[in-house]
Amino acid sequence: MAWGKLSLREVALEQRIEILLRCYPMSNFLAELLGTSILIILGCGANAGSALKKTYSNGGGWLMGAFGWGLAVMVAVYSVGQISGAHINPAVTIGLAAAGEFDWANVPLYIAGQMIGAIVGATVVYLQYLPHWKATEDPATKLGVFSTAPALKNTPGNLISEIIGTAVLVLGLLAIGANSFADGLNPFIVGLLITSIGISLGGTTGYAINPARDLGPRIAHAILPIPGKGDSDWGYAWIPIIGPIIGGVL
Repeated sequence: MAWGKLSLREVALEQRIEILLRCYPMSNFLAELLGTSILIILGCGANAGSALKKTYSNGGGWLMGAFGWGLAVMVAVYSVGQISGAHINPAVTIGLAAAGEFDWANVPLYIAGQMIGAIVGATVVYLQYLPHWKATEDPATKLGVFSTAPALKNTPGNLISEIIGTAVLVLGLLAIGANSFADGLNPFIVGLLITSIGISLGGTTGYAINPARDLGPRIAHAILPIPGKGDSDWGYAWIPIIGPIIGGVL
């Protein structure tokens, strides 16, 4: 039966995604842009609420961040999962392509959407907490809203942490995809996976496990007029890029 004779509601989800990939490549770009924007707005938003001074949620702690990022992923996947598959992470896109689960030809478009979306999302967080940047004196705290940093600087150890965290993420996503859940439950399970990684593995480097999640907001930090900010720690920035990519293809 030809897909051209069917409405999108009459075909399976997997077929719908394949149709969109083949026929509407820009819809996937925009979906990844939107999904990654949502991820960063809600995830970095949780960071900001916990870290910046004179917010009601100041001092929320590590668990607030872990659950904030888990919920951020869940909402992003619910929002765009049926359009692009909601990779929202270059390491996932590259990892799936390396495993033969995704067409390499679509990788650049997805990553472009993810990177732009991450910068847009970080800018929204900056605007949301506009008066609180000046109220917060520590430059490292301000940078920590946007990007990750190691608890202890150790290049091999930091790189290994990002590799392991991302490998667990991709393995978990493949395992979730291999199981059957009630309709609409998968994004919730994915959100719990992110929360679990944050609680169990995130304490060493802040668990970027996503090059766009770290690099996009780091770029935003560098270019936005944030009062009293320091440098964007570009010397560390390669670790949350390279580590997740290695972990994604293992």
